[in-house]
Amino acid sequence: MPTLLWFRRDLRCHDHPALLEAAERDGEVLACYVLDPRLAASSGRRRLQYLYRALHDLSDSLGGRLLVTGGRPEQRIPELARAVGAAAVHITQDHSPFGRRRDEQVAEALRDVPLRAAGSPYLVSPGRVLKSDGAPYQVFTPFFRAWRQHGWRRPADSGADSARWIDPAEVADDVRNAVDIPSATNDLTFDAGERAALAQWRQFVTADLAEYPAQRDRPDLDTTSRMSAHLKFGAIHPRTMAADLGRGDEAYLRELAFRDFYAAVLHHWPGSAWSNWNRDFDAIEVDEDETARQVFEAWKAGRTGFPIVDAGMRQLAATGFMHNRVRMIVASFLVKDLHLPWQWGARWFLDQLVDGDMASNQHGWQWAAGCGTDAAPYFRVFNPTLQGAKFDPDGDYVRRWIPELAGVDDVHKLGADRPADYPEPIVDHAEERVEALRRYRRLG
Repeated sequence: MPTLLWFRRDLRCHDHPALLEAAERDGEVLACYVLDPRLAASSGRRRLQYLYRALHDLSDSLGGRLLVTGGRPEQRIPELARAVGAAAVHITQDHSPFGRRRDEQVAEALRDVPLRAAGSPYLVSPGRVLKSDGAPYQVFTPFFRAWRQHGWRRPADSGADSARWIDPAEVADDVRNAVDIPSATNDLTFDAGERAALAQWRQFVTADLAEYPAQRDRPDLDTTSRMSAHLKFGAIHPRTMAADLGRGDEAYLRELAFRDFYAAVLHHWPGSAWSNWNRDFDAIEVDEDETARQVFEAWKAGRTGFPIVDAGMRQLAATGFMHNRVRMIVASFLVKDLHLPWQWGARWFLDQLVDGDMASNQHGWQWAAGCGTDAAPYFRVFNPTLQGAKFDPDGDYVRRWIPELAGVDDVHKLGADRPADYPEPIVDHAEERVEALRRYRRLG
């Protein structure tokens, strides 16, 4: 009997367990993607551009036999399943709060057609790594040890030829409700989709993986993997990547583990998407008045007068990407120098980032704010000047994104040589550090 394979955050054919299960009975498979208007409304323009490019790539891989339809999944998926007489609808498990609610609604609407989940976007699915008493981990280091001990399967042996695909044209017009995949503009600075993901990973493994532990905190060297957006949309599975990692690649493996850890945190505490995981921090004093909104706009525009902060924010605005070390610096600056709610920064990141992921983004921000699991101690306040000098020692990263400083010898210690067209610091870091510590100590 035919089955339906509903693609979501798994826009690939290789290492795709749900694809194999959909084709298991040697029946034909209808491949579909539902353009849910809720996701289009909540996704930044660059994430949508990645999605559209990845859908074009997936459709090409399937010889054009990908049905892209519009509407609410709880309506469209049952209609399509009935139209082809599907014995089941196959999906990759979605562990996000939104995804779980959506899938529950779809399963209920399908009635007698089962919704079968196989695999997940993670090396180890959320909920699998638990303490001996069954409780979820709240600290990364013990989670990492248990995560490694748990292990993961080898990549699934799947590909575009693993199934006999149903031609969408064979589905009745009134049910198909096919829509063209929107065209992708030039907003992205890199290619999207499975082929691009595999090529980028091979290049990183060959050229930069060996130096990753020593260079991963250097935004001026541009030697990180740039795989985060590909992972976000499932253009590659982390198992495919882990299979290339050896004993000396522990630093990179830890980053994949952090991705799994934050997904598990959101799975167990779905309310932490927009609220403090540590509710003691609900009482923290934050600024939300008109002055706060003015400095927030300066932060977004990269006009704070702190070079490493401004370089990061301008890189984000121009490319939809920011180096991870710089993400930590600009996040610390927003919550501890400007005393703004971390949610303001998290929302802006989700709007701008190509790789904007609810679990990693929200809990990375809470790490910086000190209110999340395994958070940085509240008394750790990044000094943006020292951080810039340490991780961008020659100032190449700053000069790349702040042309006003191109002729300055030491971009991290601006004095009389501060150009007239580059702003003065909007705050005094030493004073704001003291103020931040005062606010945090009041929680005790």
